Amino acid sequence: MKARRRRYRRYSAVAATLVVAGSFATACGNGKSILEIGQPKPTDSAAPSGTGSAQPTTVPSTTAVPAAQLPPCPVHALDDVTKPVSITFWHAMNSDLEKTLKALTAQYNASQSKVRVTLINQTGYEQNISKYKAASVSSRPNLVQMPEYVLQLMADSGTVIPVQSCVNAEGYSLDDLLPRARAYYTLRGALQGMPFNISNPVLFYNRARFAKAGLDPNKPPQSLEELRADSEKIVSSGAAKYGIALDHSLDAGGGWFLEQWSAKADALYANNENGRAAPATRVLFDGPTGVTLMTFLQDMVKDGLATDVGNLQSTPDNLLKLADPKQPAAMTINSTAALSSVLSLLKSGFAPGFSPADLGIGPMPGPQVNPGTLVGGAALWLTKGHSDVETAATWDYVKFLLQPQVQSTWAAGTGYVPADTSAVALNPIKAVYTADPRFKVAYEQLNAAADTPVEAGPVLGPQREVRIVTSNAVEAILVGRADVQRTLTAAAARSNLLIAQWKSSVGG
Repeated sequence: MKARRRRYRRYSAVAATLVVAGSFATACGNGKSILEIGQPKPTDSAAPSGTGSAQPTTVPSTTAVPAAQLPPCPVHALDDVTKPVSITFWHAMNSDLEKTLKALTAQYNASQSKVRVTLINQTGYEQNISKYKAASVSSRPNLVQMPEYVLQLMADSGTVIPVQSCVNAEGYSLDDLLPRARAYYTLRGALQGMPFNISNPVLFYNRARFAKAGLDPNKPPQSLEELRADSEKIVSSGAAKYGIALDHSLDAGGGWFLEQWSAKADALYANNENGRAAPATRVLFDGPTGVTLMTFLQDMVKDGLATDVGNLQSTPDNLLKLADPKQPAAMTINSTAALSSVLSLLKSGFAPGFSPADLGIGPMPGPQVNPGTLVGGAALWLTKGHSDVETAATWDYVKFLLQPQVQSTWAAGTGYVPADTSAVALNPIKAVYTADPRFKVAYEQLNAAADTPVEAGPVLGPQREVRIVTSNAVEAILVGRADVQRTLTAAAARSNLLIAQWKSSVGG
């Protein structure tokens, strides 16, 4: 038993490459920070009563500016420097992800004499955001890695130089930037952060358990109907205790099941075209589409076909469930960013009888309108308050990280989707995609998304706080078996209050 616990702790440390995000805020004119105004606690599942239909009638303002009014980016300030310029990069990468980032940064430092980059690992998105929130202008890093759901928060913070400023100043080409990533991080015509570590959810499954249930291991479920049918065969055959392990973490199932699946069902998550035509004033996930999706999941749990493993704050319990020796699940949904670490762990012999070859990867099942997914992962943000030469040095490093060859190496070493489309034609990722198609699933399904506001994904000022609300709602529905419509209606009402408070905090 002790040996098994040690193995599980080791698995948690190595495979937990998705770390949930925490809070971040900037000072507002009323003396409070943006997210301190009406911010729910992570355990706050309470929501005001009501239908969620009474919403603000005016569009909130935002400090994210059009491309023509962007602040300057001194891209040429590095031209005449005579000694190395030191910059710092706060990141949130661990395990194989950090190893690859360290190697690439060492390569950059050795490739030129003008810039020296120091990596500072904050151990996760939550810590990165919290540390950035508390930092003064002088103590902020030159570059910071932030998850996708703080897009509008960062753009509105007044603490960053939009990437578009540097792009315009240099005439830098964005032609090869992955279209879906570029669309996600663009607000009001300006690219705000530089997409870097791009991920999306995929299906992890045990091929051996599929075969034992009489299913084709090469044909994982792609629709929700197929997911239920395969789970029924898996459970009835005794191949596994559960068909699928679910979670309700804000950075996973608590956000994905409504955001990702709404997009797959061609339904907007928020009004004003998901907050992209104008800042959103209300969410829409409590409509018929959201109710249908969450009812499906609740029925899966009620019927013993699925199990909820909890809120994945520190350990990937849904991945652990695939290796559970007593009550395993045959499938789970997790980020493609976990793939490299999970394969490394399986190669180490952590789970006897579960070899790397047994691990299957398929597209994220969902409403069968389209096979695409929303952009996940994180972007690179250039911070204000530094000298011109430091800003220019930071931009130079960002450009290096986006080079096709660097992105090829980054994707091959981590499982992330390359941000540069030409990278897939270069080794090592070209060879990896050919030798192990599991790594290519995320790239293909991301590119399958359509160029619409629905599939660009929602952008909300308090998006993290809204995800806390939806995470608690998903927990109530799956674990507490609460009434789906009433739970989503209450969650929408709470989310709409958060959006209204955000509008007020930024001066709308």
